[in-house]
Amino acid sequence: MQILAILKSRKITPEQLFMLSVLAVNGGNYLYNLILGRVLGPAQFADAAVLITFLLVLSFAAMTFQLVTAKFSVLFENEVFESFVSKIYKNSLAVGVIMGLLIIVFADQLQSVFNTSSSSNMFVVFGFGVPLYFLMSVNRGVFQGKKSFKSLSITYQSEMLSRLIITLGLILIFNIQSSVVIAAGILASFVFGLFPFKFPKLISKKALVLSKTHSKEIKSFFVITAFYELTQIIINNSDILLVKHYFESYEAGLYASLALIGRIVYFIAWMFVMLLLPTVVQLKKEGKETASTLFKYIGYIAAISITIIIGCLIFPETIITLLFGESYIAMAPLLWKYALATSMFAISNIFAYYYLSLDKYIPVVISGVFGMLQMGLVIFYHESLEQVVHMQIIAMLLLLTIQLAFFKYDQIKIKNLSQY
Repeated sequence: MQILAILKSRKITPEQLFMLSVLAVNGGNYLYNLILGRVLGPAQFADAAVLITFLLVLSFAAMTFQLVTAKFSVLFENEVFESFVSKIYKNSLAVGVIMGLLIIVFADQLQSVFNTSSSSNMFVVFGFGVPLYFLMSVNRGVFQGKKSFKSLSITYQSEMLSRLIITLGLILIFNIQSSVVIAAGILASFVFGLFPFKFPKLISKKALVLSKTHSKEIKSFFVITAFYELTQIIINNSDILLVKHYFESYEAGLYASLALIGRIVYFIAWMFVMLLLPTVVQLKKEGKETASTLFKYIGYIAAISITIIIGCLIFPETIITLLFGESYIAMAPLLWKYALATSMFAISNIFAYYYLSLDKYIPVVISGVFGMLQMGLVIFYHESLEQVVHMQIIAMLLLLTIQLAFFKYDQIKIKNLSQY
């Protein structure tokens, strides 16, 4: 009773509520993947991992619309805001329809490229859900920009819970172990993730035409954000897809489990990115200092990263056995190394999003260069799964070093300008 009284006396801020919600969502998504890994086994989980990776790729592509919406939801107000939101909803739907159709049309080719044993229908079902995901991302962008963290939390929770319950329900109750079922669960989760959703904004007829200045500003930020999200797709997902292409299904399934555990750092870091962008944009709008906000979030991520890396180094077999089972134990020696690579990427990512919020794009270009470097290294050096992980460590170490150097240079430049 005393604990409850203390919790009631301490008011939880919307930001703290959202952070708790994101942790719960990440936990639910991890549970979803872990159960799939245990139920399906390494070979079949490799096919499921392709769909899960496609989902991550889609999330990064749609994130362009979410970040653009979030930023200009802070900057625009009243009629200008309504006009902007109406336009971006329509554009996101158009892009989603085109991408969904491409996935459906080339479903057979995708099955061939990624060596999936499941029917190409899993890509067809997934393709139908793509437009919904883009609408969902714009909706989230409005909540993020306006700091409506309660509504933002609800949409993430709805997506995660529905995917978990529907997919695992179909697999466990009806004993259907098909990737088409997984795709159907993903599609259903997009529908649930749309809510809460304000439909009138999508079909607004009273929206004003945006000025040329506003349109140019939006297009510039959209293009550079799209480029950066492309680098995120490459860095975050190319390794799984390349491993699925170059290795047998059993090894690809083992690697998918390694990636899932190692990426916990990145998924936790994303929680801070969601809070960082609108905060930095607002501080810049008010003419206030922003570097201290960056340091705060980097400190959080660095502490979490170090803890996870040490845990993976000391207890690799225990972690893998508890999460996936003994079938995946061969990946134990690589666990801390993959966590190291992911940690360096997560910290580099904070720098990039910080400067993206400030309309400084050199760190974005840097990320693009090293994203291509990572993919190139894996393409040329993939004799073993260990070598694949080593290539990622090299690429991410170089990326973090360059990002730190740019930050130091930028701070010196700001200091010199302030003296004049």
